[in-house]
Amino acid sequence: MASKFEEYLKRLNNSLIEMGQLVEQAIANANKALIERDIELAEKVIASDEEINAKEREIEALCLKLMLRWHPVAGDLRLVSAAMKMITDLERVGDQAADISELTILLAGMPYVKNLEHISQMAEVTTKMIIGSIDAFVKKDLELANMVIDSDDTVDGLFNTVKGDLLELINENVKNGDQAIDLIMIAKYFERIGDHATNVAEWVIFSITGIHKNSPII
Repeated sequence: MASKFEEYLKRLNNSLIEMGQLVEQAIANANKALIERDIELAEKVIASDEEINAKEREIEALCLKLMLRWHPVAGDLRLVSAAMKMITDLERVGDQAADISELTILLAGMPYVKNLEHISQMAEVTTKMIIGSIDAFVKKDLELANMVIDSDDTVDGLFNTVKGDLLELINENVKNGDQAIDLIMIAKYFERIGDHATNVAEWVIFSITGIHKNSPII
């Protein structure tokens, strides 16, 4: 029979999966709302941020209970500590999906000055990064965590492409300026989502190995 501690660790894994799914859906919906100029869906993304925040608080409370009641050490301590770091990044992803949707609402009703293909690609890659980072944590999969980290280069490359194209449009016609700047901001939010997914993957590696680029070995 599994110990109470093991049951709580299982709850932690399940809750992290649930938070990851909420964040994944927020990214997908933010991208769809942007492409389809869907104000109702954008508002749904903004509203869903509170659900993500609530899930963060739930997981944080669970982690604190695990620490205070069972005083985990070594690998178990790293796992719980990493989970607390991970949820901070996941919560920020929810914030950025909401920020994207707020800009989508501002842009609704006007034609886009640029095809949004590259921004959609950023959304697709970052969504896969979030899914991969959570899977890597649950499965204790170092290879998958490193694949997530490597994917951030793709996101950065797409961001540079979007920014370059939009700055060129501004140079061609200053009237494109306001919308182009908003679209650059949207691309920047997706780029930050990639950074947060990378952070999550780095904490996954820490939970497995005890090594983090900004932390001592535990």
